[in-house]
Amino acid sequence: MTVVFQVLAPLVVAIHLAWILWVITGVRWTRGRPWLTAFHMASLVWGIVVETCPVNCPLTLAEQTLEAGAGMRPWAGSFLLHYLDAIVYPNLPVSLLIALGVIVCGVNLLIYAWRLFQFLARRH
Repeated sequence: MTVVFQVLAPLVVAIHLAWILWVITGVRWTRGRPWLTAFHMASLVWGIVVETCPVNCPLTLAEQTLEAGAGMRPWAGSFLLHYLDAIVYPNLPVSLLIALGVIVCGVNLLIYAWRLFQFLARRH
């Protein structure tokens, strides 16, 4: 069973990275696709909630559980703080990373607000 956990843990990390990329860049692929737009907007709200509230991301919990099952020492805390902070932003304070995450989500939501404004303006 340990081998299964060793295979699944990196897979969950890859899914988590794909999810983060979706949250950051999804607005580029949603124009004219209402269901995809709704899903991306919900993803943005979820990203803000996870970053600002005491809510654990299920992908983070899955990764920690799989690493523990594989005999690896699981880490505590946010996926972003564990990987991205340690690798990409080693000298930035945690509060700045959280603020940047919220800003990215907010900018995406502003793009959607602008699209809605343009749509409504064209209708009149």
